Amino acid sequence: MRYTGASARRAELVRRLTADGYVSSAGLALELGVSEMTIRRDLRQLDLDGIARRVTGGASLPAGGGEPFDQRDRASTGEKRSIAAACAELLADATTLALDAGTTVAPLAGLVAKGATVVTHSLPVISTCAARDDVELVALGGTYQWDTRSFTGPATEAGLASLSVDAAVLSATAVDSSGLLCANALDASIKQRMADVAVTTILLVDHRKIGARAPIRFGRLDLVDVVVTDSAVTADQQRLLRSGGARLVVAP
Repeated sequence: MRYTGASARRAELVRRLTADGYVSSAGLALELGVSEMTIRRDLRQLDLDGIARRVTGGASLPAGGGEPFDQRDRASTGEKRSIAAACAELLADATTLALDAGTTVAPLAGLVAKGATVVTHSLPVISTCAARDDVELVALGGTYQWDTRSFTGPATEAGLASLSVDAAVLSATAVDSSGLLCANALDASIKQRMADVAVTTILLVDHRKIGARAPIRFGRLDLVDVVVTDSAVTADQQRLLRSGGARLVVAP
């Protein structure tokens, strides 16, 4: 179907964005029978309206479809610190680590063992590791996203593709029976690539996110080998986390 009317076309863009969390300008132009320039104009207007946020090659949900990093970082700080500390104990023998851009993962940057190599696309993790003289930092470049304070896109994924790490440490916006969820399609792709290059994949998630919802699934529950959560986790939540076969660690 050719979408020549702007209102109908933009309604279709919103429908796809809501369903998928991310839309590609080139793909939409081909599928909707219009020029890529027309799609870019539509996405620019949706960005101005606060419905979408333009990113390299298309658009994602505004502010990643979730709260900005600093706002998320201030939430549940006690749980995040305890989860990071428990994870650091698990990583005592790991020499190469990939850390994602989640606020639950960020505190881990100051706790990783001396001599470790840290691979990351997270600006807060980069800043923490750059201030340490006892770890090696591999900073992944790409297109900067202010809402996640991280670098994403093809350049970031290409940097990951050539690496191999002992452990990837990931976060999630939500976890339910369908799998691991986040609010940003570009970030989801980085999480998947990190898991691909890791021997062991660890998920850090506080109890408030278990059973919650987010628009983009980046993996099934069996994507991760270990889940670390906080002591407020319920019995039902523990069963959910274990249902994919992962080892569950409850931080004190």
